[in-house]
Amino acid sequence: MTEFTMATDADGVATITWDTPGKSMNVMSLEGFSELDGLIDKALADDAVKGVIVTSGKEGSFAGGMDLNIIAKMKDSVGDNPAKGLFDGVMATHKILRKIERGGMDAKNKGGKPICAALPGTALGIGLEIPLACHHIIAADNPKAKIGLPEIMVGIFPGMGGTTRLSWKMGAMAASPLLLEGKLNNPKRAKSAGVVDEVVAPEELLAKAKEWVLSEPKIVKPWDEKGYKIPGGAPYHPAGFMTFVGANAMVNGKTKGVFPAAKALLSAVYEGMQVPFDTALKIEARWFTNVLMNPSSTAMIRSLFINKEALEKGANRPDVPDQKVKKLGVIGAGMMGAGIALVSAQAGIEVVLIDQKQEAADRGKAYSESYMDKGIARKKATPEKKEQLLNRITATTDYAALAGADLIIEAVFEDVGVKAAVTKEVLAAVGPDCIFATNTSTLPITELAKAADNAEQFIGIHFFSPVEKMLLVEIIKGKQTGDRAVAKALDFVRQIRKTPIVVNDARFFYANRCIIPYINEGIRLVKEGVEPTLVENAAKLLGMPLGPLQLVDETSIDLGVKIAKATRAAMGDDYPDGEVDEVLFWMADEGRLGRKTSAGFYAYDEKGKRQGLWDGLEARYPVSDAQPELSEVQHRLLFAQVLEAVRALEEGVLEDIREGDVGAILGWGFAPWSGGPFGWLDILGAERAVELTEALAKKHGARFATPDLLREIAASGGGFYDRFGTGSDAKAA
Repeated sequence: MTEFTMATDADGVATITWDTPGKSMNVMSLEGFSELDGLIDKALADDAVKGVIVTSGKEGSFAGGMDLNIIAKMKDSVGDNPAKGLFDGVMATHKILRKIERGGMDAKNKGGKPICAALPGTALGIGLEIPLACHHIIAADNPKAKIGLPEIMVGIFPGMGGTTRLSWKMGAMAASPLLLEGKLNNPKRAKSAGVVDEVVAPEELLAKAKEWVLSEPKIVKPWDEKGYKIPGGAPYHPAGFMTFVGANAMVNGKTKGVFPAAKALLSAVYEGMQVPFDTALKIEARWFTNVLMNPSSTAMIRSLFINKEALEKGANRPDVPDQKVKKLGVIGAGMMGAGIALVSAQAGIEVVLIDQKQEAADRGKAYSESYMDKGIARKKATPEKKEQLLNRITATTDYAALAGADLIIEAVFEDVGVKAAVTKEVLAAVGPDCIFATNTSTLPITELAKAADNAEQFIGIHFFSPVEKMLLVEIIKGKQTGDRAVAKALDFVRQIRKTPIVVNDARFFYANRCIIPYINEGIRLVKEGVEPTLVENAAKLLGMPLGPLQLVDETSIDLGVKIAKATRAAMGDDYPDGEVDEVLFWMADEGRLGRKTSAGFYAYDEKGKRQGLWDGLEARYPVSDAQPELSEVQHRLLFAQVLEAVRALEEGVLEDIREGDVGAILGWGFAPWSGGPFGWLDILGAERAVELTEALAKKHGARFATPDLLREIAASGGGFYDRFGTGSDAKAA
């Protein structure tokens, strides 16, 4: 398989074109690196070649980065000394890019051939690290293109020279948003930031690159010349020192010390700036190897790249014909319905948004208008795009407008009777082949399907709020839901560019089944006299985005009360959360319903901005003199979620371990560094997890009882991914 080709024109300009077969966007493989290396050697050795252009054969993009499937397997392919094998492999890559950077110059920086990167569009990861090694970077003026180094988002950092080159080129302060936050820019912003050198019209890209190559430019990189001073100062200079003091504080403030890649990246930059450039590349390679050897990076790559991509491509889609949605009906124009209408219209789908009153339907459509206005103000959208989007949304009270719809999403009040009435009324207005989906977070799909004429065409689609921001969509199969309904839901989620997980019908499905115990455990701790600040910070030090008390404020306390009452009515004497209800019901009676009323577990100022924890909480539930160890609080908060994930897999609510981990990270932010609940258990070790849960159950009750499946995994001596795999074997037995 040929990934790189080279052609030399009559003027002596060799153009190396990257075009990965069978891929819509270039991704780098080990074979690709070898081909690129050989072509560079050939060009530098050919006296007829005056210079080189490196570009892409893909329309609108240069490269999407490294094939992370390869990185995920690297440790297993290097024998008994994986760290040495990884380091040697990374250094071999550095050697290739350094060869490009030197361009054939001698030790005195004489001779050499100019090498220009011509980027037709998106350049990510290694797709930017290669251009950074070139002598000049020209990007096509493609507003949709994204240029940057997003590796930090999947648990690693730019380890093929990007970290060192960008920080030496721009200075640590200017490079930090690109490196530590994975910030992506369009070409013009990339030029303003100093990442690329020129932005030209797409049709002029190769001509401008050739013009630069033939202009006899100076090609020595500044760090290869004597006396080069890194912008902003090196760490041993006062200005540079203060940069790293601030950067260290920022990294620890954002990551709470649980994301190893961020600390490793900062160390690579700090140490690398105090030595010669080639030594800095070795330091970067060592820290990159350190991160790749950390089980956290393996877990993050697996969940946030490999498994997430597999689910988005339909790993668990039934084998039925394409079910792409052409016309969507959304019933209920409240916050959830309005958000569903917005993301659907953004995807080019015709939407009919219905509510009981025209004013309510119009307000729902106005949500999209307001969203687009904000985009226009930030120059992320145009008035033309706003008009096109709004033209796709019809706001009405007339069910007849649903004629021709192939998917309905009902998003009305969470009440079985109300939903049943709406279901019957809608189905009377649509064709017999229309799939009906209910957006619900708690109500049983099998029960709601009784209102439908054909339960095979009835399914649950659980969106998370706010719809336009949340990446996960939970698809719930009732007992009679058919394959076409599942495929329709999956194809729709793909259209709106979300990540789907498919689960079976059960109380709270999967996400809420795990979220609610997390919130409840936090409230229990407060009632027991544990310092509320300890509860919140214990969660954040685990990598949870929100502590349980802040989370219930965000979702609203009265919603928690409604869920508690409904659950108690359904479970009767088996209901386990009476202690939690005492706190929640008291808060509701006090009128403290969370952020929406600017009063909850937290205090808020007159503008609704969250302040500290509400002091009335301690007055009602005094803090005990003896406080538990941080680790005990953390174990309670984590196992409250993780044990429910295991039980969901054990009971068949989850059918695929990948969906459990991806859904947890995207749905409620479960400690991304861990790769998800099952990833965390594999890092911890099942045997250790059994020890901890037995101790917790003995001290705090049956909610921490060890599931039989966890005991089985511990007895096997392996982990959940050893048992259930990562591909076709990922499904529960």
